[in-house]
Amino acid sequence: MGEVFRWTVRGIGVVFALAALGLFLGYLLAARSLPEYDKRLRVAGLEARVEIVRNTHNVPHILGETSEASYFGLGYVHAQDRLWQMMVMRRTAQGRLSELFGAETLRTDELLRRLDLYGAASRAIPAQDPETMAMLEAYAAGVNARIQQVNDEALGRGAPEYFLFPPQIAPWRPTDSLAVLKIMALQLAGHMEEEIARARAGLVLPAERLVDLHPDAPGGGRAVLPEISTLFPTLEPTQIARSDRPALWPAPSRNMAGASNAWAATPARAAKGGTLLANDPHLGLSAPSIWYLARLELATGGVIGGTVPGMPLVLVGRSDQIGWGLTSAYLDDQDVFIERLNPDNPFQYRTPDGWKDFEVRESIIQVKDADPVTITLRWTDNGPVLTRGQFDLGSVTPQGHVAALGWTALADADTSMRGAREIMAANTIDQALEAGRYHVAPAQNLTVVDGRRVAMQIIGHQPQRDINHQSQGRIPAPGWEPRNRWQGTMPYAMNPRFVDPAGGIVGNTNNKTVDQPFPRHISHWWGDTQRVQRWERLMQARVAHTRESFIEAQLDPVSISARALLPLIGRDLWFTGEAAAADTPERTRHDALTLLAAWNGEMSEHLPEPLIYAAWVRHLQDRLIRDELGPLADDYTHVEPLFIERVYRNAQGAAAWCDVIQSTPLETCADMARISLDEALIWLTERYGRTPASWRWGDAHEARHDHPVLGEVPGLSLVVNIRQSTSGGDNTLMRGLTSGEDPDPFTNVHAGAYRGVYDFSDPESSVFIISTGQSGHPLSRHYDDLGELWRRGEYIPMTLDPALARAGAVGVTVLEPAR
Repeated sequence: MGEVFRWTVRGIGVVFALAALGLFLGYLLAARSLPEYDKRLRVAGLEARVEIVRNTHNVPHILGETSEASYFGLGYVHAQDRLWQMMVMRRTAQGRLSELFGAETLRTDELLRRLDLYGAASRAIPAQDPETMAMLEAYAAGVNARIQQVNDEALGRGAPEYFLFPPQIAPWRPTDSLAVLKIMALQLAGHMEEEIARARAGLVLPAERLVDLHPDAPGGGRAVLPEISTLFPTLEPTQIARSDRPALWPAPSRNMAGASNAWAATPARAAKGGTLLANDPHLGLSAPSIWYLARLELATGGVIGGTVPGMPLVLVGRSDQIGWGLTSAYLDDQDVFIERLNPDNPFQYRTPDGWKDFEVRESIIQVKDADPVTITLRWTDNGPVLTRGQFDLGSVTPQGHVAALGWTALADADTSMRGAREIMAANTIDQALEAGRYHVAPAQNLTVVDGRRVAMQIIGHQPQRDINHQSQGRIPAPGWEPRNRWQGTMPYAMNPRFVDPAGGIVGNTNNKTVDQPFPRHISHWWGDTQRVQRWERLMQARVAHTRESFIEAQLDPVSISARALLPLIGRDLWFTGEAAAADTPERTRHDALTLLAAWNGEMSEHLPEPLIYAAWVRHLQDRLIRDELGPLADDYTHVEPLFIERVYRNAQGAAAWCDVIQSTPLETCADMARISLDEALIWLTERYGRTPASWRWGDAHEARHDHPVLGEVPGLSLVVNIRQSTSGGDNTLMRGLTSGEDPDPFTNVHAGAYRGVYDFSDPESSVFIISTGQSGHPLSRHYDDLGELWRRGEYIPMTLDPALARAGAVGVTVLEPAR
């Protein structure tokens, strides 16, 4: 028996030793791809010397002797730190993810093949001007120089992920950078899903109740529109639930379709006499962040700020002369067209001039560990045809019809890259605004400041719609009707512009920017009706602002929605009823209401009140809509404050939502508030314990920066995923949009992953931050070193002074042309 025990112990020891040896060897292999930042190299494709000075936060200051040399350097550092991220984005645009990941990404590849984003990027190459092509080619050469260095020096395949997947890397091409920009446009597009959601709800709701659930932003008139059933009489009401989203799905839900904040002040509203600009674009959180900080030396001067790996641009940031920021404009640049099939020939569709053949092409998707899949791609005059299973289109597409997507980002002559390059190179506000005319998609609000002036301009192509359009783009419309088809795009001069405002401050939180009649309306659907109210109060609370006050507003966690809704939904519950015994549901309700009564709406991670409020209104909205919508209620995973406010103010009879139509009694809104609060407290008690005062919003509102590929792999997820307790919420200026998905509906998944504040009274005092770190390598100390600063609301300084950059250098790479 003793011998058996000894051999068992020895065997276990051998197993542990082999496992330790395997982990050690794996670490050595992965560590080979950690970049060396102190180096001198001669590289092919470079025409002038470039010096790359990295500071303690791993921010590269790229000092090229020419603009092209700096673009080359940016491509090189992007490939050093984010090679895997770049290659996955390129494969996403190409519809070639399944070659690596198998069948789980097949539906994602099918969508991208049908949209043909990479084909659109290829067709846009001839539209680029010589300066933009030179930029794209220099950047691609820099990426390829790093790839060649990895191959020549056996540098761990360039990224540790390549030890788990095939290591072959195709050279980077200018088309790839244009394709990355189109992926960004897809990640910011939400009007198609809004059209579909509105149409699905319109099949089961009367028009007066549909406007409750899909309210127009306050401030303008409401158009009288036909119901979808009148446009498509053969379409039957449906109760199908939402389709799930496959792995690496790049198209957001309508709630995640991009957001952002930007505001600027003139010297008259600035305490130090220089213009101020704050900007924090909101995108889905990931590890690493989509953003990468860099400084470029160009022929027009230095620029510094946020870049996106794959593109040779400082998308948001500043130069010595100007600062610029971006927010999603919510311009309606997408329409769903329902196309009628020829009943005698399914390869034709109806047009104003009769039946017409689809443009058809076969496409083969290679799938790892499975047979290739061949799909048939079809296009109409209105755009690419999508399948009935994509975006729940089958529920709004009658039999004998298909759905096609009209979208400005699919334009062949897309010069958006030129527009971004010229904005980056501009020295005046007027030059930056003029550069915006070249921007096609995604539509953005461009906020610009120089030392004296501020301005905001909507940039991006706006479809020209007929004034008699049957749905005004709110819901899918018949594609064969001439009045529903796009008539080109509007002139750039018609895009709204705000220059030198009388009040001295301009800004946007994705709120409604103009109140113009259709078809000059910009949009019927906006990304914010709440944050803008808090922003206005903070801006008007001071006569003169400072960098610090702009930072304070950028990090403000107060929910104006909570302040507005709690008095409405709780007015019949507070300070009513008899005393409740301890350890009873009534006592828990009493304790929760007592906490909320003294709360100021601050969504602080350390407080229980935000968690109680969020759970209450989530359960309340679901209870209000579930009996009317059934499974379609799953489309509404985020609370719409305007909907709840309409119900509890009984706007145009909206209190009808409070009555459960399947029950005999007549339920009141007070009943709904009490029942949903009790449901929410039961849910919270099961998850966080029986004492409301001990609950913390941060335990539920955890920022999840997940690696998009390895984040769900057991063991590896502990290394590659970043978790942080955070403040803020869906409707706060420091936005932390919740997932809305069970089992963790309050997880923070979408936020300002880049923050910048620029003070032109002292430009070198400007500050910025990103949500993770500069490196995409999990073994690098720069993988998450900026993330904790971001979580705490801290920033790092940004400098355009080469001497200061060199003085604080922790690594210098010198690239010289190969001779």
